[in-house]
Amino acid sequence: MMATETLDGMSRRNLIRTAGQGVVLAGLGGGLVESANGQEPQPRPVSPPKEIPLPPFDAPTEQKSGKAPTPWPPEGRVGFALVGLGRLTIEELMPAFVQTERAKPTALVTGDRAKGLELARQYGIPERSVLTYAEYDRLRDLNEVQAVYVVLPNGMHEEYVNRTVGLGKHVLCEKPMANDSPQAQRMVEAAKRANRKLMIAYRIQYEPLNTLAKEWTRSQKWGKVKLIDMVNVQNQGEPDQWRHKKALAGGGSLPDIGLYCLNTARFVLGEEPVEVLATIYSTPGDPRFREVEENCLWQMRFPSGAQANCLTGYGAHNSKRYRIYAERAWYGLDPAFSYGGLQMEGSYAEGEVEYGIRPKKNAKSQFALEIDHFAQCIMDDKHPYTPGEEGVQDHRIMEAIYESARTGKPVRLPEVKGLDAFRGEPPKPG
Repeated sequence: MMATETLDGMSRRNLIRTAGQGVVLAGLGGGLVESANGQEPQPRPVSPPKEIPLPPFDAPTEQKSGKAPTPWPPEGRVGFALVGLGRLTIEELMPAFVQTERAKPTALVTGDRAKGLELARQYGIPERSVLTYAEYDRLRDLNEVQAVYVVLPNGMHEEYVNRTVGLGKHVLCEKPMANDSPQAQRMVEAAKRANRKLMIAYRIQYEPLNTLAKEWTRSQKWGKVKLIDMVNVQNQGEPDQWRHKKALAGGGSLPDIGLYCLNTARFVLGEEPVEVLATIYSTPGDPRFREVEENCLWQMRFPSGAQANCLTGYGAHNSKRYRIYAERAWYGLDPAFSYGGLQMEGSYAEGEVEYGIRPKKNAKSQFALEIDHFAQCIMDDKHPYTPGEEGVQDHRIMEAIYESARTGKPVRLPEVKGLDAFRGEPPKPG
């Protein structure tokens, strides 16, 4: 749960309490602010870094260590402001910036100035670049900020993304993109009007082992993929946290952790589902699920004939894994969706022998990889791999899942031709 912060005089905890009474996001700013200028916000031009050659350490038969880090000089990196200093920002995002090669944290926005100042001190951010929510529009004048990472409750994403692009800054927004597809679509349109880039933080699509699963699936390394089985469950704590409030979270387990199953299935296949069938159940009397769902089970059928079976829940012991079943092998990850420690395994037969698969790749922070990709898109003026359109599509599918669970019937989705219909250019390897 995110630590309490004050938003324009209202603490996040009080905001959560009032959400159930319909008083949500009141007084948190107006509509889209006009763009600060027509120019792309860019870091200072510097010469690209050169890889420092190192002699081989192991024999050619051993696993390669990958290329040596080639970080850009600090003055040439994309500066990020982080909006919302909760658990994810403090425990994952700020440490991830240490591993990035093209990005750096240059400003913080918080309702708890003392916390913001301490975090700024730890990461070398000047005191003048620690803003409260009441000072949010001052981001326009911070030339050291080219991009903003929005790490707020889902129901606040539209407000702050639209304000931010209007201030002339590019935006990396946490998933899920919003509370519903109309909100998400308005965010895409606001970014286009302001001529700013909008990327959704689907970290799994930048993670090496999940990317390997995608490559095997699309190349049909072991034949066509027939079935995918995905699980993402965890046992939620405090009933009053914002993730249990419909107005702030948009839903329960489905948009929070079930989204990993939905988005990863789309990612590895490259296809869009044409039909969903779902059921939802919440334990009666459990105070955590007065407003949002506990469990959601759904199936997706894809144009190639592949079917995905997905399960997510907020009341069972932590499990995050998936398996992909192809004609001549199965492979998958367990854990698959955690922040670190991912493990891949599989099995295939050759003659009379069944072989196990346990590929390993050099680990790097998933957050660092996604942040660096967005920074590179800004530097090279490229469309992000996981743009706002990718988030809109997930919301449309989740709405079909909710409809199916409500009616007890399959729901058809418009057929989308081709692969990666809502994605931009893939990240560059290395």
